[in-house]
Amino acid sequence: MFIDTHVHLNADQYDEDLQQVIERAKEAKVEKMVVVGFDRKTIERAMKLAEDYDFIYAVIGWHPVDAIDCTPQDLEWIEQLAAHPKVVGIGETGLDYYWDKSPKEIQQDLFRKQIHLAQKLKLPIIIHNREATGDVVKILREENAASVGGVMHCFSGSVETARECIDMNFMISLGGPVTFKNARMPKEVAKEIPLEYLMIETDAPYLAPHPYRGKRNEPSYVPLVAEEIARQKELSIDEVANATSSNAIKFFNLDE
Repeated sequence: MFIDTHVHLNADQYDEDLQQVIERAKEAKVEKMVVVGFDRKTIERAMKLAEDYDFIYAVIGWHPVDAIDCTPQDLEWIEQLAAHPKVVGIGETGLDYYWDKSPKEIQQDLFRKQIHLAQKLKLPIIIHNREATGDVVKILREENAASVGGVMHCFSGSVETARECIDMNFMISLGGPVTFKNARMPKEVAKEIPLEYLMIETDAPYLAPHPYRGKRNEPSYVPLVAEEIARQKELSIDEVANATSSNAIKFFNLDE
């Protein structure tokens, strides 16, 4: 069995065929999915999916790219929704220095606020990091994020950074890029980081794994991520599937 720990089934890209996408995931033995909402529209949709399907859970938060749009009322609303038993984390939050829609200071301020919210709610934090590793790690340290821990989503950093994050009580989640031929660092992380700290995800509809690179991603492709980790570790795909699923169930406190 596989668990897709980070997927956006709430994205417009699935408006036409959501049910078929879910059925294909089930056929591929993807038994549980964590749907991530990161603004008003996607949070509402994530909550609805979590209520409609017993095997779907929600993570809710505010994306760093859109930090400039987030109001105090939005954070209060997220806090209220997070009382729902199917909400299993706060995020995705973090820093994104690739897109320049939201100034760095505003992103950092919102990141700190969401860490505090996660600590208040005793929920793990799901981290988005693009071209901001130094500041992400620094803020996680300064705010004692280790007290609740979390996930470095779609991790693309070095083995050394992965170990730093693990020391702060964070799991490392690998997605489609680990399957790309030129993805040296994710492959090294897959090989070097012990299975007990790894989870798998698609980030669908984005970042489809090889051989679907450049096409719409979907949760039924998550076994391809497990396959590449198995190849790097010289293990069977079953061992990787079982370990990463067990990690996700324990980490997110999912129903068995």
